[in-house]
Amino acid sequence: MDRIDAMRAFVAVVTEGSFSKAAITMQLSPQLVSKYVARLEEQLHTRLLNRTTRKVSLTEAGSQYFTHAQHILSSIDEMAAQLGGLQQHPKGVLRISAPVSFALKHMARLIADFQEKYPSVTVDLQLSDRKVDIVEEGFDITLRIGQLESSSLIAKQIAPIRVVLCASPEYLKIHGLPKQLEDLEALRYLHYSYMNVETQGQIYKYLKTKHFKERSVFHSNNGDVLVEAAIAGAGLILQPTFITSEALNTGKLVIVLPEYEPNPLGLYAVYAHRKLLPHKVRCFIDFMTDYYGTPPYWDEQIVRKSVANS
Repeated sequence: MDRIDAMRAFVAVVTEGSFSKAAITMQLSPQLVSKYVARLEEQLHTRLLNRTTRKVSLTEAGSQYFTHAQHILSSIDEMAAQLGGLQQHPKGVLRISAPVSFALKHMARLIADFQEKYPSVTVDLQLSDRKVDIVEEGFDITLRIGQLESSSLIAKQIAPIRVVLCASPEYLKIHGLPKQLEDLEALRYLHYSYMNVETQGQIYKYLKTKHFKERSVFHSNNGDVLVEAAIAGAGLILQPTFITSEALNTGKLVIVLPEYEPNPLGLYAVYAHRKLLPHKVRCFIDFMTDYYGTPPYWDEQIVRKSVANS
């Protein structure tokens, strides 16, 4: 039997003056209220109430216990109200882990807009391309890009992530525009170190073979560096459009072998628990869900250009 429920039953009996009135207040049967109080006295090894057929009265021990019980229940109710307030009005620190390039290009405005709507939430945004441990490292949410494997974590897809093979027009003018996968043999490939080479798709399979055969003349764990290198004429890159869209829209890069473009990956908000999810976490996930658009805003001009050229 729950000690708090028994304490509430005892306080209700004293406040209302009888077991029957206390039962009405608590919406319980008089028998259950009596059982609660009897069990409480048994646990405390002392009588709290003197009972007669006409009324109940406090013993000396009962009077002392009643005062303390009121304070305890008041503190519990106050804490419950505060926690309920957190659910109604999100506040506190929201710890987020996000990929470096995506966060630098597309999260500053998101966070600013989110905090304008929820000013009581403090955001602690940590950037890393490694796979962080949400629970061990104390994150509320981690953003991940890819094809997620099955796990005990909960994942919500936020946006599709288009990945394209591209190079600078100058590089292709010198080395030739590839018409088929085999033409890539003669071209330099700039490899992203964290790319999941097991991802499905012909282009991934081909570039995986090329990378391990040649050990790529240039590889980095940062996509922005590779994009800038490609713009400078260093070779081909396979990168998400959330990094390359500006260069593609201005003509600094062009898409190569579009017929081999792999299926989109996903941007996911990953969190540890579905049940009793803190309101600050739920609000952020809901806020992100429609924020970037469908297709995402960084793909809109690329999509329009593709349609115009088709």
